[in-house]
Amino acid sequence: MTDQAWPWPTGAATGIGSLPGTDIGEAQRVVLGELPELPHLPELPARGPGADMIGRSLGLLVELPVEVYAGRWRVAPRPGRDLRRARDLMERDLDQLAEQAEGYAGPIKVQAAGPLTLAASLELPIGGRMLRDPGAVRDLTGSLAEGLRAHVAAVARRLPQASVLLQLDEPSLPTVLAGRVPTESGLGAYRAVDPVDAAALLRTVVEAVGVPTLVHCCAPDVPLELIRSTGAVAVALDLDLVTKLDPLGEALDAGLGLLAGAAPTRPPSAGGAPTSAQIADRVRQLWDRLGFPRRQLAEQVVVTPACGLAGATPEYTRAVLAACRDAGRRFAED
Repeated sequence: MTDQAWPWPTGAATGIGSLPGTDIGEAQRVVLGELPELPHLPELPARGPGADMIGRSLGLLVELPVEVYAGRWRVAPRPGRDLRRARDLMERDLDQLAEQAEGYAGPIKVQAAGPLTLAASLELPIGGRMLRDPGAVRDLTGSLAEGLRAHVAAVARRLPQASVLLQLDEPSLPTVLAGRVPTESGLGAYRAVDPVDAAALLRTVVEAVGVPTLVHCCAPDVPLELIRSTGAVAVALDLDLVTKLDPLGEALDAGLGLLAGAAPTRPPSAGGAPTSAQIADRVRQLWDRLGFPRRQLAEQVVVTPACGLAGATPEYTRAVLAACRDAGRRFAED
């Protein structure tokens, strides 16, 4: 593999996105304190609709209003209270980030749901998921791309010395590609999206935003070659769900970075958070099985929890983020 510059420092660690609680100030302090090399903008879904991954991302759409109806997000005829709330929460979060990270000069990561996951979650006014209408999905993707470009610019204005990374959350991507997204009746499923079309939709967002972008998918059967073809710089995976090493090895050898989800999102029934040594060993074992040199690990890999931490306790959250940080530093010292 040729040498390349990664958009994160050697031995970095970060979080996937969500944290427990409703206090954005406290959440931001935890992230900046425990993940100083690669902090991220926390998501706090416990605050309710508009703070969840889907609602937070829908709030970024341009000229595509949405609302909550019967507990689900759907396209709305005009902007209303639900959309204002999602946007107000994001604005408050960005203000808090600017206040606490003033003067920060390193990379910072922000997250949003990707176009395929949004299309599988958002309902049309006439009923059914947006996924059923390819034209609507393309419109959604264009709106998301424009909104994310503005969002990244807003973060850059608040932290002018920082460099922004974008994480597209695509937990539904394998299900969409396999044609396993159920219809509302539960008796059928929406037609599978062609991988070429899915890659084009993701590429539209990656190219429009103009900053290094990674794709996160905490599901089995992650389409690694598809993700690499979009121009993404990295993929974020739950290592416990990696069952086929060859596709991962090929993607990494071709230049894809890895956010290695190596720590459980909740403590095991007996015991607390894993130690940094345990997390480091988990990543090293995978790396050695892939056959790559150890010196490459610290540069190409970022250590993370397996997924978001919204369901964890505050104590576990701090402990696991600190353990991920220290595991990354172990790699930098190797």
